[in-house]
Amino acid sequence: MSDIPLLQFMAVNTYYGDLHVLKDVDYTINKGEIVVLLGGNASGKSTTMKTIMGVVQPRSGRVLFEGTRIDQSATAARVKRGIMPVLEARRLFPRMSVFENLEMGAYTRRSKAEFAADLELVYALFPRVKERRGQLAGTLSGGEQQMVAIGRALMGRPKLICMDEPSMGLSPLFVEQVFATIQDINRQGISIFMVEQNAAMALSIAHRGYVLQTGRVVLSGSAADLAANPAIQDAYLGEMVVD
Repeated sequence: MSDIPLLQFMAVNTYYGDLHVLKDVDYTINKGEIVVLLGGNASGKSTTMKTIMGVVQPRSGRVLFEGTRIDQSATAARVKRGIMPVLEARRLFPRMSVFENLEMGAYTRRSKAEFAADLELVYALFPRVKERRGQLAGTLSGGEQQMVAIGRALMGRPKLICMDEPSMGLSPLFVEQVFATIQDINRQGISIFMVEQNAAMALSIAHRGYVLQTGRVVLSGSAADLAANPAIQDAYLGEMVVD
């Protein structure tokens, strides 16, 4: 891995008006990693993702991508640099076709040859997306929509994909498929920063993780260490049954 982190938060403070949401937060995501962010409701997880994408700008602190500050950059500039989101609840364009949604993921790019090649890679990864390419995205099942959302992110040739609750609302079968796909994408050299409520599945595929509580990072470490931590087991892994 490179000595320069792919993404770095340095003492980031983010507010909504007077409400202090992220409090002196530090994160590091290195090239080639899957990093998971755990936390309860209103802990600041989604605000983290919005801060990465430029939807919310920090009041203080720095956000760096490949060593360059991006905390004052527009969202489009961040996408061009290689940061792509997979938003909570998919957020597809429901009245557009699957193919048109995938096109939107490549809107910053101009090479038709690259577009065609990337489209075939997405179709190879998600055969069902290819089958549904002419169908309106809003008519797909939740699992199929998540496939399209991930495919749309891949069409931007990302260096980092930021995923906000990728398993939300999916059946257990689709949850397993989504996490297997995340691993496949990571093996291609794409880094993943993931907010996820399904801590057991997320920690099973992640390299490292952070735990956010009321806007502060209270724990961090390897995924294995976090999974073995009694506090994490009590808070997030209580549903696990050991045979």
